[in-house]
Amino acid sequence: MQVAPHEFWQQLHAEDGLPEGVQRGGTAFAAALPDGRRILLPIRVLPGAGDRAVASLIVNQASFAVLDALADMLADALRPLAPSVIVAVPTLGLPLAEGIARRLGHARMVPLGTSRKFWYDDALSEPLNSITTPEQAKRLYIDPRMLPLVKNGRVAVVDDVLSSGSSMRSALRVLRHAGVVPVAIAVAMLQGEAWRAPITEEAGGCPVLGAIATPLLKNGSEGWEAA
Repeated sequence: MQVAPHEFWQQLHAEDGLPEGVQRGGTAFAAALPDGRRILLPIRVLPGAGDRAVASLIVNQASFAVLDALADMLADALRPLAPSVIVAVPTLGLPLAEGIARRLGHARMVPLGTSRKFWYDDALSEPLNSITTPEQAKRLYIDPRMLPLVKNGRVAVVDDVLSSGSSMRSALRVLRHAGVVPVAIAVAMLQGEAWRAPITEEAGGCPVLGAIATPLLKNGSEGWEAA
């Protein structure tokens, strides 16, 4: 039997048709874009006691319409900062970064990577982990051949979601090894607030831009609610 595609992150809903917040009996969260439209996200229970959850966004499973809307809004937010190069955090930051770079009129972007090529320099790498893959040990690299593109440039770093901040911290440290201080961080979704302190510490006054924001959720007396 053919299984129909799931409905999450496939449509842009009108503001008056889908209130922001927990929906569908606690299985979904409607996140608001800056223009008022909504994106429906699944609620994922975090490992552990089962009393904490997050609204999830997987941009490479999103419809092109949703991905385009996220890229449009982040490109508009970045444009006043005049970034000259977009650096993408793998893996899910790659399609979003490409869309943003194209909208800003760039000829290319600079992808970071987790696969070590033989010409890479370990001094230009950092350990990498994330909230969605906590048991997978990886390293994050920048290709040394990309250094001329980022050095002395106005770099904006793009990823899909800021949650714990660990992946973005690794990216910022890789760029620091390359002598680069970014002018902005841009993500599709700001998830909770746990990222704020570590990213502020790592990035200083670098602005953090998000197209949508969702809270960490706790299991309250009436179901999932903002923690």
